[in-house]
Amino acid sequence: MTLPISKEQAIEILKKYPQGDFEMNHYLESATVMKNLAKRINEDEEYYEMLGLLHDIDWALTKDNPKEHLTLAPGILKKIGFDDEFIKIILSHGYGYDCAELGGKKRNEKIEHALAASETITGLVHAYALMRGKKISDMEANGLKKKFKDKNFAAGCRREIIEEIEDVGISLDEFFDIAIEGIKNIKEQVGLS
Repeated sequence: MTLPISKEQAIEILKKYPQGDFEMNHYLESATVMKNLAKRINEDEEYYEMLGLLHDIDWALTKDNPKEHLTLAPGILKKIGFDDEFIKIILSHGYGYDCAELGGKKRNEKIEHALAASETITGLVHAYALMRGKKISDMEANGLKKKFKDKNFAAGCRREIIEEIEDVGISLDEFFDIAIEGIKNIKEQVGLS
């Protein structure tokens, strides 16, 4: 799967939009979790990483009206040179949400479940790291699992989407490890230690 741009170019494109630190951290964390997941399941690491990096490419332009989220993404991605398949996968993470008329759609492909679960788990991992004084270096899957089970912790995080990782053939426990290890790799970039 050939990508039309490099990771560095993708980051520069994202920075052209009015991004906050929170958004950029989310994109970088989603990218590293996807890359780490791809490594574990023998998929194309660069392709998975790019999906994670660009999944919310129009968020900075639509966040004031969330129903518009993912309506601009196809045009932006097509202009950069991404193909219809890549765009379809990007749109799939919005299935079930009230945006871009995607609410009634369901994810079917392994790669769609991978993207949705990976971008969602970043919120849980980051919130847990913040609770631990921004510390991720010694975070363990067991602690994250307890926070996952506590519905009051990071209450807006949709656990059922994280559980879709099982449709990829990865257990939830293994996914906690994959996500933590991925984000540890970029901890300084996303303000963690």
